[in-house]
Amino acid sequence: MTDILLRECDADGILRLTLNNPAKRNALSEAMLAALTGAFAEAGRDPAVRVIILAANGPAFSAGHDLKEMTAGRCGDDRGRAYFTKVLGDCSAMMQGIVNCPKPVIAEVTGIATAAGCQLVASCDLAIAADTAAFSTPGVHIGLFCSTPMVALSRNVANKHAMEMLLTGDMTSAARAAEIGLVNRSVPPDALREEVMSVARKIASKSALTVATGKRAFYAQSEMSLAEAYDYAAQVMVDNMLARDAEEGISAFIEKRTPEWQDA
Repeated sequence: MTDILLRECDADGILRLTLNNPAKRNALSEAMLAALTGAFAEAGRDPAVRVIILAANGPAFSAGHDLKEMTAGRCGDDRGRAYFTKVLGDCSAMMQGIVNCPKPVIAEVTGIATAAGCQLVASCDLAIAADTAAFSTPGVHIGLFCSTPMVALSRNVANKHAMEMLLTGDMTSAARAAEIGLVNRSVPPDALREEVMSVARKIASKSALTVATGKRAFYAQSEMSLAEAYDYAAQVMVDNMLARDAEEGISAFIEKRTPEWQDA
C-alpha cells in the first residue's frame, strides 16, 4: 500500500482506508485510483475484513480528478482522447468496485467532496459527514459537465436535487446533503469518528455472509422491474434461509441468546 492511501484494520474487522495526499486535496490521480481499486479488491477477498471505512486526511475529503494530471494528458495527436478514456474508465471501475465489494463501505467525510470526490461519497454504501463538510459537482464552472459523478449522484438523490447540483455547481452543505439523501446524516466534527465507528461496529457484529448477500441483492434488484425484483429477491431469501447463519440466527432469536456466526 502506498503512502497516499493508509490502511489500518482493527480486531473487530473494521478496515480504515485513509486518503493521504492532502497537499493535492486527495485528488483521484492515477496513483490514487490504482491504490483504491487494489484496496477494495483486496478487502473484498479478506475474510478478516467485515466493514470498510473510507476517510481522508486534510481539509478536503477529495477534490476529484487531478486536473493538472488530466491537462498533461492532452498531448498527442488525439488531444488526449485515449488518455481520458483510460483514466475515466479506471475511475468508473473503481467506483463500481465499491458497489461490487461484498463488504459494506462507509464514507467518513470531514471536508469538501467535489466532482469525482462527491461521486466517491455517493458510491459508498453509507456516508456520514461532519457538519462542516460540503459537496458539489462543479464541472459546469469550467466547461466540463460532471457526467460520471452524475451516475452515482443520481442513484442517491432525487432527479431535481441531482440536476440542481449538476447545473449550478453550487456547494451543498452537509445538512442539506443529509436532507436530500447524499449522506445519511451530519454530526459535529469532534463526534464524527465515533459516530462512524458506532455504525461500523454494529454492522461488523452481523453475519458477514448475510451482509454480503444483502448488499449484492440491494444493488441488483434496484436495476430491475418490480416483478423481476420480487422474483429475484424471493430466490435470494430462499438461498439465505438455507444458510447456516440464518438457521443459527433464527434459533438464537427463539432461544433468546446471542447468535454465534459461522459466516456460512
